Amino acid sequence: MKIMRKIIKIDEELCDGCGQCVPGCAEGAIEIIDGKARLVSESYCDGLGACLGECPNGAITIEERKADDFDEEAVEAYLKEKPEKPVDVPLACACPSTQVQTFIPKASEQDWVADGLQPGAGSTLSHWPVQINLVPPIAPFLKGADLLIAADCTPLAYPNFHRDFLKGKVVMIGCPKFDDVEEYILKFTKIFKVAGIKSITALIMEVPCCSGLPMIVKRAMDAAGKDIPMEEIVISTRGDILKREQKVAA
Repeated sequence: MKIMRKIIKIDEELCDGCGQCVPGCAEGAIEIIDGKARLVSESYCDGLGACLGECPNGAITIEERKADDFDEEAVEAYLKEKPEKPVDVPLACACPSTQVQTFIPKASEQDWVADGLQPGAGSTLSHWPVQINLVPPIAPFLKGADLLIAADCTPLAYPNFHRDFLKGKVVMIGCPKFDDVEEYILKFTKIFKVAGIKSITALIMEVPCCSGLPMIVKRAMDAAGKDIPMEEIVISTRGDILKREQKVAA
C-alpha cells in the first residue's frame, strides 16, 4: 500500500556509480545497476537516510512522496535470500580503509612459529575494517558473530588483547568521547537488526569517558528490539582487568 512518507531520492545526473552508498544501507535497498545507484524496492527503504553521508557527490536526498510502506519483514527475508558479494573486491572510488575483507587468523602455535613469532603472539584478527564508523552493517563477517566492541585504547593498555579477548570474535573499535554518539547508536541499531549477533563483549577503559560505550550498545539494542547477552570488562590504565560483569536485560 502506498502512503505519504519520507524516502530516498537518487539523482542519476550526480551519481557516478561509485557504490559507497550500498554498504551504508543496512536494509540492502540500494544496488548499483547499469552503473548507477538505484532503489531496489520502495518497501526496503526506511527513509532514515543513513546512506546520505556516504555519497561523495550529494546524489542522495530525502523527499516526501507517496511510496510503498516500509516492510521490515520483507527486508529480513530479502537479506536472507540475497547472495553475498565477494568481500575482497574494493568498492569503486572507495577509500582503501573501507574495503571489506575476511581472512583466516593464525590459529595454532605452528602458524606463529612458522612466521618467526613467539607462540601466542600471532594476530587473531579475522576481518577488516575494524573501526566502528567504517564497518558496514551488512558486512558478511558480522552475521551470527560474537561481537567485541572495544574502546580504542584497550589494545594498547592490555598486553594480551588478541589472546584473551579477540580470538574467535569480530571486533569493532572506537572512542565514545571523540566520535558521534548518535551515529554509533544508529550503526549498532542497524547491525543488531540484520546481523543476528550472538553475544557482545564491551571492553572499556577505567576512564569516565569510556563508560558511555556500554550505554550506547544498550540503547542500540533497545532501538533494534533485541536482547543480546553482553559482558562488560573494564581495563585499568596499567593494563589490569578491574571488573567483569554480565549485563542482564531490564
